[in-house]
Amino acid sequence: MAVRVQPRQLAFALPHAESLTRDNFLEGAANEAALSLIESWPDWPNRIMLLVGPEGSGKSHLAAIWAELAGARSTSAHALTAEAVPGALATGALVIEDLKPSAFDERATFHLLNLAREDDASVLITARVPPSAFEVELRDLKSRLRAVPAVLLLQPDDHLFRGLIVKFCADRQLSIDEAVVSYLTSRIERSYAAARHAVDLLDTEALRLGRPVTRALAAELLRDG
Repeated sequence: MAVRVQPRQLAFALPHAESLTRDNFLEGAANEAALSLIESWPDWPNRIMLLVGPEGSGKSHLAAIWAELAGARSTSAHALTAEAVPGALATGALVIEDLKPSAFDERATFHLLNLAREDDASVLITARVPPSAFEVELRDLKSRLRAVPAVLLLQPDDHLFRGLIVKFCADRQLSIDEAVVSYLTSRIERSYAAARHAVDLLDTEALRLGRPVTRALAAELLRDG
């Protein structure tokens, strides 16, 4: 007797749109100071400012809002070269994304900070940890980085954490109810990265299994994980 085997459904990682507009930024106590900084431009306490916060805390979203407001160009810290600095500052405003220890050109960064001051340009730098903690070989650059004021983004409180889960699901066009949100908020680490990971997992497995996103599915996945 032949046994019919059901084919396993494959899950494809389809691109999903994540809105980076001001209207879609979730406000909370954790990001209040950072949002205030963005919206107060050009009346900044310093022409060069730092946004420092954990992975997924909204630094890139805030940078995108500011870039739209200030007409700023954007570059990743690791891609910046000394030759590219004048062009990067051509509009008088620049976003430098994801400054990491030992992952950027020190001379290019030093040149940029100097030229930005000379040209009275505005620069917004994002990083996960304060650059004052970096091991930097150029002494003058180290002192310049320490002098840049930093605004911190904190881990989300209860209200913001729930909102993040809903937003991440909406970005992926996932339909969820309050039971799923409540279950996730009580079971996963309260961090931006954990919320995004949980939603990614739910989306992938719901597609693979051909099931809706329910509390039961969330319980199965978190239990197995």
